[in-house]
Amino acid sequence: MSKCVHDHSRWGNGDQIGAAGHLLTPKTTLAAISLVKVGKIIDLSHIIEMGAPFMAPNQTPYIISSSATAQNSMKIREQMGATNNVGANLERIEMTTHVGTHIDSLGHFSIGEHLYGGHTIKESVGDWGLLDLGIENVPSIITRGICLDLSGLDGGDHLEAGRAITTDDLKRTYDNFGLTAKKGDMVCLNTGWGQYFMSNNEKYLSGEPGLDIEAARWLTKNDTIAIGADNMAVEVLPGTNHPEIMMPVHQHCLAEAGVHLVENLNLATLVEEEIYEFCLIMLPVKLKGATGCPVRPIAII
Repeated sequence: MSKCVHDHSRWGNGDQIGAAGHLLTPKTTLAAISLVKVGKIIDLSHIIEMGAPFMAPNQTPYIISSSATAQNSMKIREQMGATNNVGANLERIEMTTHVGTHIDSLGHFSIGEHLYGGHTIKESVGDWGLLDLGIENVPSIITRGICLDLSGLDGGDHLEAGRAITTDDLKRTYDNFGLTAKKGDMVCLNTGWGQYFMSNNEKYLSGEPGLDIEAARWLTKNDTIAIGADNMAVEVLPGTNHPEIMMPVHQHCLAEAGVHLVENLNLATLVEEEIYEFCLIMLPVKLKGATGCPVRPIAII
């Protein structure tokens, strides 16, 4: 990995919106909408619930608890004079923003002290979140989605943990499905590993098939604005040079190329119905200063 790429951001120092902010245009939006023929919506996210897999110790579990119940709030309001039996239910949620289907902000990973766009961890990381490159900078995304079904490359129904997806794998899959890479695409990688989400979390977290660094570079070079996968990290775990080199795809995509990663996608329906090109809509929640956020991408066909 070059030590200088991150110092020469494609869109200049100080940039916060990355590839999605610069490559998505009214033209790409209209082209994506033109793909809609029957009006069917396919949800590409998982339910976020207690017990959802998370990578300790940096990630913490999803916990939901009632902060008010209808029964108790009704009693309180009756004591205040209310006569209409008014009850309300409220809850408190504790979680990292990287549990369940979620998108990474460009400030999520660094290369040493360097963040995307010439920002530094000293200047841009505060005690209460990111001062720069937080998830609130990600635009609303309506673009062409591509689903690359790589699950059968080795003859089974899924790739094994530690199996690196190469540039050649990507090119052959594009060709097999009659697809070409286009500027502004979000590319979704189906490895088959997603079958273990919530069905065998221990296995799901033990490693995963995913992109190697050269394949990631090939996608970003082709003006992909986001890369998603049916696994926890998009990239292969353990990596091809583990433990000497860890999480190079995150470093390249987020800190160098300004390309978002979307993790824990649910691509099963797309694959079952052999849908490989679609209109994708994804609206990240504007949690100021957050390094990511839960997201509910949908495919419309």
